[in-house]
Amino acid sequence: MVRTEEMILNVGPQHPSTHGVFRLVLTIDGETITKAEPVIGYLHRGTEKIAENLQYTQIIPYTDRMDYVSAMTNNYVICHAVETMMAIELPERAEFLRLLAMELGRVASHLVWWGTYLLDIGAVSPFLYAFREREMIINLLAELSGARLTFNYMRIGGVKWDAPDGWIDKVKAFVPHMRKELKGYHQLVTGNEIFLKRLRGVGVYSKEDALQYSLSGANLRCTGINRDLRRDEPYSIYNRFDFDVITREEGDCLARYECRMAEIEESLKIIEQAAEQFPEQGPIMAKVPKIIKPPKGEAYVKIESPRGEIGCYIASEGKKEPYRLKFRRPSFYNLQILPKLLKGQNIANVIAILGAIDIVLGEVDG
Repeated sequence: MVRTEEMILNVGPQHPSTHGVFRLVLTIDGETITKAEPVIGYLHRGTEKIAENLQYTQIIPYTDRMDYVSAMTNNYVICHAVETMMAIELPERAEFLRLLAMELGRVASHLVWWGTYLLDIGAVSPFLYAFREREMIINLLAELSGARLTFNYMRIGGVKWDAPDGWIDKVKAFVPHMRKELKGYHQLVTGNEIFLKRLRGVGVYSKEDALQYSLSGANLRCTGINRDLRRDEPYSIYNRFDFDVITREEGDCLARYECRMAEIEESLKIIEQAAEQFPEQGPIMAKVPKIIKPPKGEAYVKIESPRGEIGCYIASEGKKEPYRLKFRRPSFYNLQILPKLLKGQNIANVIAILGAIDIVLGEVDG
């Protein structure tokens, strides 16, 4: 008879597969997990409290540091909240530049996830291919914003700089290249028997679980719930473009993988349409006061980031600093289901389940 004793095992906070300073305290009986406790807060910087002493334009760089893999969507949500409060109407060219920046960022974010996730579960080559294509996107965004990771590109009322000459042509050329490489990704990984057996049926949860835990993004759509804020509660100019909302029914790690990979293709559709319809000229900033002072009141806006629903709540007293600022960070909410998913699992599945959630620790800790 095999006799085992319970053991406490720390995964992280310095572990490459936790993708940041995230600590997971596992109680294991043999190789079976009986309890999993996420320990967060190692990266907490107090962004929301700091913002109470900053002017609205000064808050934008702080949003880059939350989800640093997809900084453009964070820039957008804070600007969108202030613009909603002040009823600012953006010039069309600024809207196109914002949308192109966000969708390029979404593709880059999913590429980082794809490469690192495959690295986590034992495949080295996909990481190299993913970062090759991501580098092309980073170069495009660097030409647009002057930065490669924390872009600080969007402004209340528009964007910091116009697109340089020839930039739209480079974006147009990137789309067919990415589509071609995406097919190669699928040939290399998605059809691989070992890969399919590794993820199918692992980390399963139901629609009801997804709703109870307030999951969003691919973590919600992998259960068959057809929700995407770009289509369901359109913002910016998303209602002008045709794209599909990708869902799967299985609710397992493989379903989450398939959702994100298919979403790359949908983002390419949006980028292609936006680049074709890009206005030849026009202003990139609305007329806004030098010092931003939203009227007294409050507003909450939400958008679809690569990780799900990111929201921004602002309470204003009519001053140049917010009275209160709060972000709904999708990684924080998506992480909450992890203890439920890990209980009863073999320890070998920990990294496969955690990686499929796709968290960014800067966004979890805030």
